[in-house]
Amino acid sequence: MIKKISALLLFVFLISTSFAQVSIKSGMIIKRSTKIKKDSYNISSINNLSKAVIVIEGNNITVDFNDAVLKGNKAGENPDEFQGVAVLIKKGKNITIKNLKASGYKIALLARNVEGLKLENCDFSYNYRKKLNSTQEKEDISDWMSYHQNEKDEWLRYGAAIYLKKCNKVTITNCTVTNGQNALMMTECNNSMIYNNDFSFNSGIGIGLYRSGNNKFMYNRVIFNVRGYSHGVYNRGQDSAGFLVYEQSNNNLFYKNAATHSGDGFFLWAGQSTMNTGKGGCNDNILLENDFSYAPTNGIEVTFSRNKIIKNRIYECDHGIWGGYSYNTKISDNQFRNNRIAIAIEHGQENIINHNLFYADKTAIKLWARSQQPADPIAIGWGYARLRDTRSRNYILAANSFNNNQVVFDLAKTDSIAEFSNIYNGHDTLFKTDTSLGELDVEENDDMFVKLSEDENIFIPEIKNPNNPFKGAGRLAGRKNILMTAWGPYNFQYPIIWNTNPTDTTGKMEFDVLGPKGEWKIVSMKGVSKIAKLQDSFPASFVTMKDTSATTDIEIIAEYTGEEYKDQFGNNISPGKPGTFVFRKFFQPIDWNISWYSFDASTNPVKNKSINFIEKQSPFKTERTDKINYAWWGGIKANDKQFTEFITVAEGNADIKQGIYELSVTWDDAVRVYVDNKLVIDEWNPALHKFDESPNKKVKLELNGNHVFRVEHVELGGFATLSVRLNKLYQ
Repeated sequence: MIKKISALLLFVFLISTSFAQVSIKSGMIIKRSTKIKKDSYNISSINNLSKAVIVIEGNNITVDFNDAVLKGNKAGENPDEFQGVAVLIKKGKNITIKNLKASGYKIALLARNVEGLKLENCDFSYNYRKKLNSTQEKEDISDWMSYHQNEKDEWLRYGAAIYLKKCNKVTITNCTVTNGQNALMMTECNNSMIYNNDFSFNSGIGIGLYRSGNNKFMYNRVIFNVRGYSHGVYNRGQDSAGFLVYEQSNNNLFYKNAATHSGDGFFLWAGQSTMNTGKGGCNDNILLENDFSYAPTNGIEVTFSRNKIIKNRIYECDHGIWGGYSYNTKISDNQFRNNRIAIAIEHGQENIINHNLFYADKTAIKLWARSQQPADPIAIGWGYARLRDTRSRNYILAANSFNNNQVVFDLAKTDSIAEFSNIYNGHDTLFKTDTSLGELDVEENDDMFVKLSEDENIFIPEIKNPNNPFKGAGRLAGRKNILMTAWGPYNFQYPIIWNTNPTDTTGKMEFDVLGPKGEWKIVSMKGVSKIAKLQDSFPASFVTMKDTSATTDIEIIAEYTGEEYKDQFGNNISPGKPGTFVFRKFFQPIDWNISWYSFDASTNPVKNKSINFIEKQSPFKTERTDKINYAWWGGIKANDKQFTEFITVAEGNADIKQGIYELSVTWDDAVRVYVDNKLVIDEWNPALHKFDESPNKKVKLELNGNHVFRVEHVELGGFATLSVRLNKLYQ
């Protein structure tokens, strides 16, 4: 009898273990702990973010994906075509997801209303990202992002590797996200631990918070989350950031994170509710011992709020810290180096700047206020200036070390400044002031010096086996290493030909060749002639001259042989297998004649759906050019008059070689485009674009020979842009 029972138990054990691992199927629902069979699953998801390939719900569930690979994109799809959700966690408590690799989706993992969610050792790289329209030569305004609202999940339009909504006590550790747009986005998520992750080389946000508090972010590597940069040409950032902290996100700790080479290293904004009411903010966050260096814009931006910024490193940014309207903020023991302005604060109050080290910043500290606030702040969407005292006042600047700064203090329209116990070693100007400066007290204050020298009592949770996110940082030091491709920042893992003088007008083209260990050779060149090449290993460089032609159509194809690598779309290239990498540059000049016209309420072309009335009037400005790429702030000035509302009419023609082309248009507020008298783009209703971004639209055209183009554009006031570009599509 005992033998029969033992045999039965053994049979049950074998049956249970044989079915312990399950395969992924589209639409599967998991409600209990499960181990997934390790395999590669190609399963696309529908364009509906309320559905997913896998749905998980329940309590006390662990799903071990066992290094399974879930891939959602179809062959030939670009990252901006990815759609759907890989894993959707609807609700529950104590749900653990581990060892999952998911790529090719709009959202890799989306969770709502989960308490105690854990994500461990997951890789959500190579998911959705928008193709960038900006080039090395010129920024395209449509690449700017806007995160001002997320009450109705507006952030989802940008995609995300991980998107969490109303999830408390979350733990995310040892996860990786690269070559996407946004890595981790959290809304109404509190009391969480995010540590030992690598969210790097994405084209938008590394970690984003909205109405989220009491979270701890520790030992994370969130470098190169950036767009809107061309070294030596423009540095815009376009609202990309390593950390994004928005709308009443309070009491968060950011400790020992690397957030270098990002649009802003750290971007904090109080939120629209604070702008409207003057209350609240993103307050009492602590930034401690992080590295926010090499930001195209601000190493740290903290606005309309109260925070602590302590012992961080901030090198080679436009602004080290931008602190507009900050109050009761402490900036202490930080290292600033080679920034244009190390600390810039307008309309700040009762801030303390002490024990910081400044070296070779053009301006170390700039404090000022505007002469007047906007005339009608409520009408433009914020009442902060009307509802609060926004004078620039009450600063303590003490015990700092200033070294080789051109200007140490640039002070204007600021009152009640206490400056003492600072050390100066080389400067051109100590105080740059004007008659608007109020009281400046330079007497020593021994009691305050002692108080400021006391260490902050900050609780740091213990993390077992913390990663070192700063390891190897010196290899990529400097903004010069931000190399923006059409799909985001270059990650130095695959071979690339990089043009280092994109705006040169002499015809000379200089290139660096970068990549993993291996050898390379040029296979073919079009539109240029080779002058010199230095070597066949990496890194290398070579120089060419453009062929003389009205059209720029340059193509350089090279071949790489070496170690295994992933290309920018996540495809594995086997070791020793030859792989091609390509540089292309195309510009089709169009002979444009452009005219600008005014209008009034009675002739409003959007409301009336017509611009025929301009036939009876003369343009207030004309221009002839071979390209359209405009951005206007506050309108167009002509004949000593400012036109804030206007119509642009551009007519052009060009001889175009046979091929398939992409016509790309960026605009604000309305546009129509005709090709050979055929309407190909009709965007005449601004209400269809509800976000505060300049839209872009592309259409494919088959062209050959002489073609006629016409663009009609309307600006209704405020910021305006119009960009038209013809791109060649290569087979």
